[in-house]
Amino acid sequence: MRTRARFRRPIAALVIALGGALAAMSTAAPPTPAWQVYALRYATVRAFPIHELVAGADTTRTSDIAMMFWLLKGPSGRRVLFDCGFYRQKFLDAWKPADFLRPADVVRRFGIPPDSITDIVVSHVHWDHMDGADSFPNARIWIQRAEYEHYVGPGGTVLDAQIDTVDAAMLARLDQAGRVKRVAGDAQEIVPGVVAYIGGKHTFESQYVGVHTAKGTVVLASDNVYLYENLDKHVPIAATYDAASNLAAQDRMKKIASSPRLIVPGHDPAVFERFKRTGPGAVRIE
Repeated sequence: MRTRARFRRPIAALVIALGGALAAMSTAAPPTPAWQVYALRYATVRAFPIHELVAGADTTRTSDIAMMFWLLKGPSGRRVLFDCGFYRQKFLDAWKPADFLRPADVVRRFGIPPDSITDIVVSHVHWDHMDGADSFPNARIWIQRAEYEHYVGPGGTVLDAQIDTVDAAMLARLDQAGRVKRVAGDAQEIVPGVVAYIGGKHTFESQYVGVHTAKGTVVLASDNVYLYENLDKHVPIAATYDAASNLAAQDRMKKIASSPRLIVPGHDPAVFERFKRTGPGAVRIE
């Protein structure tokens, strides 16, 4: 009987240990999903002055800048856009972009029906980054709470001229329909693997995102970094209320991204040269 008892005690301890391990596994957080990230180009603005993008740049320099937004493909059919371009005629007439394609058609050309977009994260309220939001009928719209409340008043009234009247009215309509979700500040995970960070003062409360991928964390800067030149020379964007906050945002991006090459600026045509082409006007960020 003593021999059996000696064997019984280690077996019981093993069972208890295994049970504890299984319980810990059952309560552990699920793994962070790995997203695929794509830059999609929908237009070009010819001969844009560099000094309006890079503070202190030579006033004679120009560039054909890229108009783009970003598609995030996740597990279980989740499809997220970071920014969503523009399509209204008033902006086409004012800016006369070359090679323009409506954002919904860009997504469709990539093989994704516009009504399958589940979420749109809006970096800021400027027309070229959010005017296309109502082109995606089933998407939730994520915007910083302070950004929304600073620019959009009751019934879609404009509280600050940085937002266009048609876009303020559109946001208010989407909000009335229950589709606008306000992001509550910095370092907020919007969906698993996609984290929003408050940017520099390009607008009142712009945001950028860090996205978990199989190759590491990608940072999509949008207009918090216009061009690679801003990063390479550590120079703030020209259009900012506070240059110091913009440089601080750049420095933080370099800590968040797994590699400096995974920080993606908002308007640099070189994005479509540095990454692998996956279709017309499309590259995969990895």
